[in-house]
Amino acid sequence: MDKVRIALIGAGNIGKCHLERYKKDTRFEVAAICDFNELTLNETADIYGIEKRYTDIDEMLSSEKLDAADVCVWNCNHAKCSIKALNAGLHVFCEKPMAYSVAEAEAMKEAAEKNNRILMIGFVMRFSNESTIAKDFIDNGYLGEIYYSKATYLRRHGNPCGWFSDKSRSGGGPVLDLGVHVIDHTRYLMGNPKPVSVYATTFDKLKNRPHIKTKSGWMPKGATTQDLCDVEDMATALIRYDNGAVTLLETSFSLNTQPSIQKEIYGTKGGMSLEGGLKIYSEMNDYLVDITPVDLNLLINGTEPFEAEIKHFGDCVLSGTKCMANADDGIVVMKILEAIYKSAKTGHEVIID
Repeated sequence: MDKVRIALIGAGNIGKCHLERYKKDTRFEVAAICDFNELTLNETADIYGIEKRYTDIDEMLSSEKLDAADVCVWNCNHAKCSIKALNAGLHVFCEKPMAYSVAEAEAMKEAAEKNNRILMIGFVMRFSNESTIAKDFIDNGYLGEIYYSKATYLRRHGNPCGWFSDKSRSGGGPVLDLGVHVIDHTRYLMGNPKPVSVYATTFDKLKNRPHIKTKSGWMPKGATTQDLCDVEDMATALIRYDNGAVTLLETSFSLNTQPSIQKEIYGTKGGMSLEGGLKIYSEMNDYLVDITPVDLNLLINGTEPFEAEIKHFGDCVLSGTKCMANADDGIVVMKILEAIYKSAKTGHEVIID
């Protein structure tokens, strides 16, 4: 195989984001597109010139000769669509979070193994320039023993509304939409330790704040601030790992704060901050020093994260490259996410098996 015939399942915003990257990678041919919403389907297909259009995934899978599928549907349908594609013999790239529950995620992995197919999860932060270089420093011992991290993804007025704020479709609010990114990324940089417990609190104080006159946020086309909003608007959690390391999570759709996306990693030899760049805090010649790598983009040819992620999926399918965001990673993160909600509900620490 020298070209991957791929189908996009889910024609919304993240689907369009992926299509932009497939256009740049000549190893992919977007052979078909599927979405139950015919208006969204045709709008996206028209933009990207995709001829084969389906509103039914079963019809598409039985009609088209495909090698892979890209799943960009609501969280509640990730497992159903991924498993159908895997059982049809396709490699699958599924957006985060992996599924609606741990049980669904485990069923997805089982389908991938049964059909000997690749199942990659969309943990795009792993593919940023900063992440690649940070991992290089970490793997070469510059931070020493890593024992603490901060995973921060805060929006001030950024409830996307639509399906994102409808728990029946999304499964949750900022924990599942934003926190999943920084939870996975900090864990990845820490060497993927096994989580053992979570203590968490969620809040539902500000909701989507439709009265705010400042028009900003992440509202998808067709959504309004009057849409159903039954998800948390802020959460914090302490995640403990089997090696003794701990991660502090803070994530919000709506919070009276300065918006921030930041990952901080702390070790015995140095600390590291990733927020729009990379800075290392260490000591040298008995002085405290701040180290900033020069020209991060030039160090790895400036590949944009989504583009690098799609390229990696292509490498996995075409060249047998080991997947660096696999089903096992997705399941572990799902266990953390479920534990956050359970801990918040019970008010107690939750042990992760």
